[in-house]
Amino acid sequence: MREDRADASGGSILAKKKGRVMIPTIRVLREDWSDPVVPLPSYETAGAAGADIRANLPAEDRNSGFALKPMERRIVPTGLRIEIPPGFEVQIRPRSGLALKHGISLPNTPGTIDSDYRGPLGVLLINLGAETFVIAHGERIAQMIVAPVVQARFEETAMLGETVRGAGGFGSTGRG
Repeated sequence: MREDRADASGGSILAKKKGRVMIPTIRVLREDWSDPVVPLPSYETAGAAGADIRANLPAEDRNSGFALKPMERRIVPTGLRIEIPPGFEVQIRPRSGLALKHGISLPNTPGTIDSDYRGPLGVLLINLGAETFVIAHGERIAQMIVAPVVQARFEETAMLGETVRGAGGFGSTGRG
């Protein structure tokens, strides 16, 4: 069963109902310059929480790859733009294998993409390893998690409620 809802711009957002869970549809637009052979984000196993995102490099870098020196930060292009339904966000997270084997991570993990962003999808990577790492065209570079968003209301108050923890901050509940 599909449910058609209107978004803030008057457009239509499609989501599938599966039991009581709403499954959002992320619409994907390829950039004009991108290589259409590079797959769209995809879940590699049935139980995967994150869809793998791939590097989609400009034509001049496709053969040589994208070099990331130790401690260097760069945005790796995906060649995609996405439309996220209202009420959801996309979180970009590191791939554990790249982090463990090569020290490749995201400096702002998780990165957040808001539902009203329509610009290019780039992945900010950092090389925390000791060696230059070359990202190949089409290589899986990060994971995309689609998550619901709740926006809170903020109101000023003269006093906060008491708790057992109180104002105890960093490390106050035990070691590490």
